[in-house]
Amino acid sequence: MKKKVIAALVSLVLLCVAGVGILIGGGWWYAHRPLDFATPVIEFNLPKGAGMRQAANVIAAAGLDVDPRLLTWIARATGQAKAIKAGSYEIQSGITPLQLIAKLAAGEVARGEVRLVEGWTFRQFRAALESNASLENDLKGLSEGEILRRIGAAETSAEGVFFPDTYLFDKHSGALAVLKRAYEAMQERLALAWVGRSPDLPLASPYEALILASIVEKETGRSADRGQIAAVFVNRLRVRMRLQTDPTVIYGLSDTFGGRLRRIHLDTDHPWNTYTRDGLPPTPIAMPGMESIEAALHPADAGGYLYFVARGDGSSEFSRTLAEHNRAVDRYQRNRGAKGQ
Repeated sequence: MKKKVIAALVSLVLLCVAGVGILIGGGWWYAHRPLDFATPVIEFNLPKGAGMRQAANVIAAAGLDVDPRLLTWIARATGQAKAIKAGSYEIQSGITPLQLIAKLAAGEVARGEVRLVEGWTFRQFRAALESNASLENDLKGLSEGEILRRIGAAETSAEGVFFPDTYLFDKHSGALAVLKRAYEAMQERLALAWVGRSPDLPLASPYEALILASIVEKETGRSADRGQIAAVFVNRLRVRMRLQTDPTVIYGLSDTFGGRLRRIHLDTDHPWNTYTRDGLPPTPIAMPGMESIEAALHPADAGGYLYFVARGDGSSEFSRTLAEHNRAVDRYQRNRGAKGQ
């Protein structure tokens, strides 16, 4: 009788061991088996504080054919259940449960990008951010002043204070966070460039350098001419001559500008009209790139040039006197028509 009981117990233990072995083997097979997808790519967002069980339910609800209990068990068995990170994820067909869990534990969130272009105005910057489908539009309804306050900016105008670059971000993060990074990037680069500026510039602050750089940015897209164009404006500031630059006038006209600059525009006074007002305008007129900032702070030795005119091929002709300048205007622009009256 005693031998029979022992034999029965041994058989039960063997069955349990076999069962556990089958369970582990099945789990191991499942962990390495590619999951079935409802669509080629599945996106989901894990909120902050989500545990593995909640994460598994979110993933299943997003369209992935996965057993949340089994996925949770695998995560616990591999010691990664408490390591998963919040964020937006993108997964593609062919991924296994083990690979999925490793992705969550590593925080490999989906990334988006937005390009902020040199020469754009803040309005264009804002439109690019608000139209980016990968960003949460937390700019909606905010005034320019409120945006500056939320990112910790000291300026009262948003124009020119953001560095143009391509910015990567976690998908479905906020546009304000991108703007804050762009603002901090401009502050850092401008401060460093200001420290190394050429001596005796007629600029009182880094912000004035930013204003000048924005004018240089809008006056030419040709790298070789930026230093000389900056020198022309620096020379004019030194002799207290008005800058008389069309892009500032156009900026001040805003939505009222119809695409053709006329004499009446040049004669109509407003804060950005450098034909009617002395010195720099009150704010930048665009977002300058690093080349324009360097040109403003390290203008070329232009030999006293005070004028320039576009040749029509992207380059500029520089002159020292008004008579030389008028001849250049006649040479390069006679067939393009004068500004309207």
